[in-house]
Amino acid sequence: MDIFENMYKTGFVPVVVINNADNAVKTAEALLKGGIDFMEITFRTECAKEAISSVSKNVKNMIVGAGTVINLNQAKEAVEAGAKFIVSPGLSEEVVEWCIENDIPVLPGCVTPTEIMKAVSMGLKNIKFFPANIYGGLSAIKALSAPFGGIKFLPTGGVSEQNLSDFISNPKILAAGGSFVCAAKDIDEGNYDAIAESAARVTDIVRKIRN
Repeated sequence: MDIFENMYKTGFVPVVVINNADNAVKTAEALLKGGIDFMEITFRTECAKEAISSVSKNVKNMIVGAGTVINLNQAKEAVEAGAKFIVSPGLSEEVVEWCIENDIPVLPGCVTPTEIMKAVSMGLKNIKFFPANIYGGLSAIKALSAPFGGIKFLPTGGVSEQNLSDFISNPKILAAGGSFVCAAKDIDEGNYDAIAESAARVTDIVRKIRN
């Protein structure tokens, strides 16, 4: 099973902001306890590379990727640290090309037909849709799915526990993403039980729809 097949099965990719790399492993373990085996650690903080490395080395059942990757140098650093997939807020051709050349799954952000056409021309079948709530949400994805039938979307931005089932019920949704499962505040304060409980609720929603 490849990463995208696994991602579809899991149904949700937490967007994780780590401010202290020492919290990375326990956050990953809390997500696993709740049934989620994916996490996207964002490159918004200085310790992101260290956090990815720590999870990659110490939590073998977690598939850790890097998010908010905006240039090629970050992509290389992330993969060097152990990231198994790359997520970008927009479409950087050099990042996508490098990932394809190195067999790294990549999800660039695309919200317009032109951007999606570019992604398709580069051979991609899975893209990020961000910020989903600003660019039309599920309604926009349904409309875009008509001319781009082979594409699956990872919407983030505006996804919540309350509307998660609406997103993942659509066959064009690869998975949904968001930070609500493990908010930076809970991570910083060590509220790992709350993270595990939130992950378990999300896992239950996904299983009712996709299994």
